[in-house]
Amino acid sequence: MLGLPDHIEAFLFDLDGVLTQTAKVHAAAWKDMFDTFLRAETGSGFAPFEPTDYDEYVDGRPRLDGTRTFLASRGITLPEGTPDDPPGTRTVQGLSNAKNDTVLRMIRERGVQPYPGSVAYLHRLRELGLPRAVVSSSANCRDVLRAAGIDDLFDVVIDGLVASREKLPGKPAPDTYLAAARALGVEPAHAAVFEDALAGVASGRAGGFGTVVGVNRTGQAEALREHGADLVVDDLAELIDGRPEDTR
Repeated sequence: MLGLPDHIEAFLFDLDGVLTQTAKVHAAAWKDMFDTFLRAETGSGFAPFEPTDYDEYVDGRPRLDGTRTFLASRGITLPEGTPDDPPGTRTVQGLSNAKNDTVLRMIRERGVQPYPGSVAYLHRLRELGLPRAVVSSSANCRDVLRAAGIDDLFDVVIDGLVASREKLPGKPAPDTYLAAARALGVEPAHAAVFEDALAGVASGRAGGFGTVVGVNRTGQAEALREHGADLVVDDLAELIDGRPEDTR
């Protein structure tokens, strides 16, 4: 079935980096925020936020979890703060708000482009009447879907707002993907997860999903496999015409 095992009945997609070309925007916004903070915090001992930090500690996680996890990697503990902390306040909430302001500004300035291969795959799924969901840690998920012109291609959206309302732990916990499967009325064993983030791949594996597809946008194919991907593709267009050879 479109490059996947025959028992797969539903298709669950991460947003940034899988469907839309916004992962690089998020990475840039995280770096802008953390580098500003680290320069003020560490002075002459400043060590910048690196791409490996984004992959390991931030990518795929809810915003607050990403902030906490990266700070912990540098041995930094901050007060939690409150959701209305001004952006840049020396709290987890304040730094997270600064990152969100930056990414929203970048999206307004640059727009949102979907990956053509992903759009083609989604249209094929819709033609076949197969259920589709977006599962994103972002509270801005619906805005990004609309900006990319693909909001009409999904039956279910589980985003950061839903996760907060329903108190669902974020990736790498499997809860948001499990919620999407429930909303579609499909058992996890009969659903596929599509992820470019290591935390997201781990989430799909932890949830017992039938297939976890790693989408290799940044040259981390082996890491995606190590975190639980059953197969790895560079673009979803590869799945349209047949079954990839690296399925476990």
